[in-house]
Amino acid sequence: MTTATYTVNGMTCGHCVSSVSEEVGQVPGVTGVDVDLATGAMTVTSDAPVDAAAIAAAVKEAGYEVAATS
Repeated sequence: MTTATYTVNGMTCGHCVSSVSEEVGQVPGVTGVDVDLATGAMTVTSDAPVDAAAIAAAVKEAGYEVAATS
């Protein structure tokens, strides 16, 4: 299992968290998404490494922006 952490900008409410979680959860290979509204931290778990560009694209589709990856 692989875990990657991202910082997402622009989220202000629970609906924002749901939107991001739903979009990122649809990326092939992603098995879990945990988003912390207070910090903007998003932890993505997957069976194998997932392309950060695919995660960023899913966040953008939800209407937000990935600020950092770790």
